[in-house]
Amino acid sequence: AYSLFVVQPKLKRYFGADQESREALTTVIASGNRWKVVGLIAAIAVSGLVLLLIEREHWWIHAVKGFLLLGASAIFSYVSWRHWPGRAFATSAELPALQRRLVVLATTMLGLTGLAFALGVAAVRL
Repeated sequence: AYSLFVVQPKLKRYFGADQESREALTTVIASGNRWKVVGLIAAIAVSGLVLLLIEREHWWIHAVKGFLLLGASAIFSYVSWRHWPGRAFATSAELPALQRRLVVLATTMLGLTGLAFALGVAAVRL
């Protein structure tokens, strides 16, 4: 969410029409984050499995959260191992479409994780 709503718009304003410099800085900011996110996904999955073992009455909520995590993880995998490498070698003419695609993918991931969070709150209230 921070990257989508704060970092990316500020980079766009700062660099204006200079897409190459903007892409270079975006790549520097993003580098090294892949495995941190993979670790976070693993921690979320493990904690979800533990919750599933502890909270059996509303198991279906945790199962739905697991499917949402799988969806967000699939999008993250695509972005991390397909989108970013393609973006790194894209021409300046290809960049706007790739940047728009990333916004759609990031917004979708944010929606999936937000829904999972809301279901987690609902599970506590039930």
